[in-house]
Amino acid sequence: MSDRPKIRLLGISGSPRKKSTDYVVKEALKYAEEEFGVEIDYFSASGKKMNFCIHCDYCIRNKQGCVHKDDIVELYDKMMWADAWIIGTPVYQGTLSAQTKTIMDRCRAIVARDPKVFLNKVGAAAAVGGDRVGGQEPAIQTIHNFYVISEMIPVAGGSFGSNLGGTFWSHDKGAEGAAEDSEGLRSLRRTMKKVITTAQMIKKMEEE
Repeated sequence: MSDRPKIRLLGISGSPRKKSTDYVVKEALKYAEEEFGVEIDYFSASGKKMNFCIHCDYCIRNKQGCVHKDDIVELYDKMMWADAWIIGTPVYQGTLSAQTKTIMDRCRAIVARDPKVFLNKVGAAAAVGGDRVGGQEPAIQTIHNFYVISEMIPVAGGSFGSNLGGTFWSHDKGAEGAAEDSEGLRSLRRTMKKVITTAQMIKKMEEE
């Protein structure tokens, strides 16, 4: 609808590989772009140099970002640009990947500079496991915790199929396996619909 604000959506894949999680996040962006006309951007952890947060407090003392000058620096601008995010993670040992956790931990640097930098941005999550019940929901809950702490608004697709977000069973077949999971795709699309409509509502309220 023409009276709805244009939304900027960022997709983040926290996988070291470009397989099922990469597919899921890109599918979320594609759906949102085609159905809602959003602007999209994408960041993949695959092939990136990303140092762990070492809690050195450089960001607290200096208010100038992180002591590490690595590939996460490019992600900061994307995060600030976007009205809404979807973070996708593979399931490792029943929870999210180290790469996904590193991305979230390193956000401390820009929050230290501006504690309200993510205020009222909308956040969603998707998780991909090799088993149907392998840790997808604990992984998503960890991402939602990050959103709450960052003063963002976590959303999912609602009851009966998308309770916490996009949950996928890849059968360990990579992107092909995720693409064959019709229930996973349904949960993702319901989640993205909620993400965009929520972001539109918030942006309209802020503009008024």
